[in-house]
Amino acid sequence: MGVETFVEIGAVELAVETFGSRQDPAVLLVGSGSMLSWDDELCARLAAGGRFVLRYDLRDHGRSVTYPPGAPRYDLRDLSADVIGVLDAFGLRKAHIAGRIVGGWIAQLTALDHPERVATLTLVSTRPTAHGPNNPDLPEHSAEVMAYVTGTPRPDWSDRAAVVEYLVGAARARSPEGEHFDEAEVRSVAERTYDRAEDMASSFNIAATEPGRRWRERLGELEVPTLVVHGTADRFFPYGNALALAAEIPGARLLPLEGVGQDLPRAAWSALASALLEHTAG
Repeated sequence: MGVETFVEIGAVELAVETFGSRQDPAVLLVGSGSMLSWDDELCARLAAGGRFVLRYDLRDHGRSVTYPPGAPRYDLRDLSADVIGVLDAFGLRKAHIAGRIVGGWIAQLTALDHPERVATLTLVSTRPTAHGPNNPDLPEHSAEVMAYVTGTPRPDWSDRAAVVEYLVGAARARSPEGEHFDEAEVRSVAERTYDRAEDMASSFNIAATEPGRRWRERLGELEVPTLVVHGTADRFFPYGNALALAAEIPGARLLPLEGVGQDLPRAAWSALASALLEHTAG
């Protein structure tokens, strides 16, 4: 396992876990909330491959600063500034930045606003626009995902068993037809996520954040080497979003994960680790 520490970025405290040696090239993993949205074995494999790996809890997740439910005190650009704050806290002039789902939005903004701090960019299971209505040319969430989101009552966030069942149900709704649903693995991550959280209700604050200015029209400005990784059967951010990212970021390389959804199975995590090691080499 890694080494967990806390960093202060102004009045914001973030929990950060590191793997490997600080003398190695840094890979900063920006997740979709809890640091657990990045697989333990992926982090260990990257470290074994000679990378200094950092993953952290976003605000309102895990052991990082938590605000009252429904009252986020930040926007997406504040979360991008947190990326720079983490790099500064560890004395890192530059790092390979990988963002997954919401973390992909943050990673895009970081690369656009702070290109001198980003060695390479990896975007996993994300899209070129923030939450809210998507662009007409981009596919929206699937009917199965929307049915669960709109039709399933939110649990009592203080009830661990109820929250875990809710999170497992959400993952099942995202799981593509025909893909093996590893309930034991999903349940384990859901339990660990709950146990890390200061307040599970606050973890939904990110959906209420102000997305700020659009950035899709700026993607052509990116000069950083970019890898786009996306499951072809993703029900949450369907694959067309990856096609748009790869087309609009100059020189971007697209790695499709055939038949895979947003919640990556073990084989997909292994493929992602290999791709990250290749993309961040040299």
